[in-house]
Amino acid sequence: MTPDAAAVAERSLAWLCVYQAVGVALFTLLFAAQLPSMCARARRLGGIAALGGALLVLLQVPLTAARMAGEFAGMRDAILLRLALHASQAAAAAVLLSGLLLLAAGLLLRRAQPVALLGAALAVCAPTLTGHTSVHPQRLLLAPLLIVHVLIGAFWLGALWPLSLTVRLERAEVAAAVLQRFSKLASWLVPCIALAGLGMAYLLIKDKSVLERPYGLILLAKFAVFALLMGLAALNRWRFTPALAAAAPTAARTALQRSILAEYLLIAAVLVMTATLTTFFSAED
Repeated sequence: MTPDAAAVAERSLAWLCVYQAVGVALFTLLFAAQLPSMCARARRLGGIAALGGALLVLLQVPLTAARMAGEFAGMRDAILLRLALHASQAAAAAVLLSGLLLLAAGLLLRRAQPVALLGAALAVCAPTLTGHTSVHPQRLLLAPLLIVHVLIGAFWLGALWPLSLTVRLERAEVAAAVLQRFSKLASWLVPCIALAGLGMAYLLIKDKSVLERPYGLILLAKFAVFALLMGLAALNRWRFTPALAAAAPTAARTALQRSILAEYLLIAAVLVMTATLTTFFSAED
């Protein structure tokens, strides 16, 4: 594995952990009254994800040094490590690390929801401190669009594991009520992911020929996966969830769990594509 490939893997896994932890914090805020025992389990998962993400974020600076050197020996080079520490990526990593540690404390400790929400806010804002959005002339527009994009995406992914547990373990009528409430909320929020993404693409892409190059092709692939995700979400809302509350709860449980797993894997694939995009390419390439 090359340092570049290791950096993509680290970023992908780190942001999967971030999305999971932030999403759990938001899900438990909204659904703790309906699912007290389930949300307690979800908080443990979110806390573990936050700690895992923090460990991965700690690798960012040495991996940046390794990429500068073109080999992993750069992780031990003091000069390259100092250069990596002064990069904008290091500042974003510090904010992200702080957010993840607060998330871990807020999710694993009792009655610490405000701490978790503060950590979620820091984690969601961290990406605005590095990359093309941090230096772009339209930064004041790009930053809030990126925050909306990340925040809603995290809520979506972070909700999937507790929703899957709810489908598997709760009574059919309870699970159906929770899924219906989540679907109604998501029907308003999730389209904002696409709108924010389109807004960022409009501001970043100055020439449509970019869509024929790697940056644009990966961007188009992300939108294609998002379309698949919307199809699965619609299937869950209009077919599987009503079936859970009606005549075929057992079959509906299986279908819902498979569909939720497919959503999780597709969002994870989007995070890998995003990590690849931000590591190797820009709209100006």
